[in-house]
Amino acid sequence: MRIAGKVIAGALSTVVFAGTAYGFSTLSALDDITRSDVIGGGGSVDEGQKHADGALDILMVGRDSRKGPDGQMLPKSVLEELRAGANGDDLTDTLIVLRIPDGQQEVKAFSIPRDSYVSMPGGKGKINAAFGRGKAAEAAKLRAAGETDKDKIEQESMTAARKATRQAVEDLTGVTIDHYAEVNLLSFSEISKAVGGVEVCLKHATKDENSGADFPAGKQRLSGGAALAFVRQRDNLPGTDFGRMRRQQVFLAAMAHQVLSAGTLADPGKLSDLIDAVKNSVVLDQSWDILDFVSKMRGVSGGGIQFTTVPVVNPDYRYDKSHPTATAVQVDPAQVKAFAAGLVGAAPSSSAPPAAPKAAVEISNAGGSSGLAARVADVLKGKGFAATAAGNAPSQRTSIVRYPAALAAEGAEVAKELGGLSTKESADVPAGHIQVVLGKVYSGPGVSDGGSAAGVPVKSDQPPPVTSDGDNCID
Repeated sequence: MRIAGKVIAGALSTVVFAGTAYGFSTLSALDDITRSDVIGGGGSVDEGQKHADGALDILMVGRDSRKGPDGQMLPKSVLEELRAGANGDDLTDTLIVLRIPDGQQEVKAFSIPRDSYVSMPGGKGKINAAFGRGKAAEAAKLRAAGETDKDKIEQESMTAARKATRQAVEDLTGVTIDHYAEVNLLSFSEISKAVGGVEVCLKHATKDENSGADFPAGKQRLSGGAALAFVRQRDNLPGTDFGRMRRQQVFLAAMAHQVLSAGTLADPGKLSDLIDAVKNSVVLDQSWDILDFVSKMRGVSGGGIQFTTVPVVNPDYRYDKSHPTATAVQVDPAQVKAFAAGLVGAAPSSSAPPAAPKAAVEISNAGGSSGLAARVADVLKGKGFAATAAGNAPSQRTSIVRYPAALAAEGAEVAKELGGLSTKESADVPAGHIQVVLGKVYSGPGVSDGGSAAGVPVKSDQPPPVTSDGDNCID
């Protein structure tokens, strides 16, 4: 899976706000932070209308933008220091949801892969494209209405882009986003400098020309361009983009530990630099009451933040048959919603009675991947089908869904649920039954323990969460 563009850590802004607010008796120094009407009335709760458990859910976005909050390009000298290449202004490279609990010590955060393939306005696509789609649609709408003020078009289309990103995350996770924070390349670099660098640990030496990464094994303190290279590296890492997400989480956890420590907060010079870095580079939603946020964070210690990643069905998903080399990250929205609900402490619920089982679906494995039929059967059971694993079938490359004429609609639904399999109406299939044969190149839900479309084994077990008080030594 190849992804151009670099990654920055959107969660930095929230971590920094917690630290800076601790050290100041007044928050007036933060009044100049750039604001954007991201939350508005678009389905998210108003300030004061809290979740049942009183928690706040914050979407933290990192953008590969070479512009500051004022919309102006960063100086060439700065871009060279950051080793920034071509602009990725209309993509979001980092999406992290941070849950600030009420009256509890532990904060939970989870990353969403930027290539997650989701439904959104304009058709399915990678979730990081929601920003660009929202921006382009709003700009076109304004121009069609006769608007010619370039600054107004830019400002309003950027707000629409942020709203579109927020909506895409809400639709995928089922989490109501209360607040929005955004940073770019420069803000990451400057914030890491302001705290005096962040200590990380590598199991092996690593080098990557694209990101500028060149690090020895062992513990080391990074800031500025080196810190940015650390979280941008994807080449020569296990799992490429997933390895890069892990690095982001480790760096943020270490930074949280440092910012929330007494040593950092008691240093007036570092706090002043931190305030300046935040003011000059961070974008917040207009409704964010920083004082309320600070009160939420007062009980959080340096070890009280935990990072993880949403579950993934297939990291090498071939989503476009006309372009077989194009890949994305396949996620199951129902699985992601259940994960997010469990993480925030409330399981999904419904007052409606359970639906009657659908057609009986028999799944055979013709691809040789151990346990695949059983895993796919579990997937379909979760969708309401009476699914069973029928064992192995003679080897074949492709997958197919077969059904009698009376079950054409349900056969098509099964094929869709399994990633868009081929279908065939057949009089040989018993009445009331659907037969699924999984071939060697099957890459849909349930493949996690078996392999990707490229034949690369995929582990279903997630690595342990990253915590801000852990050692977190990584590849």
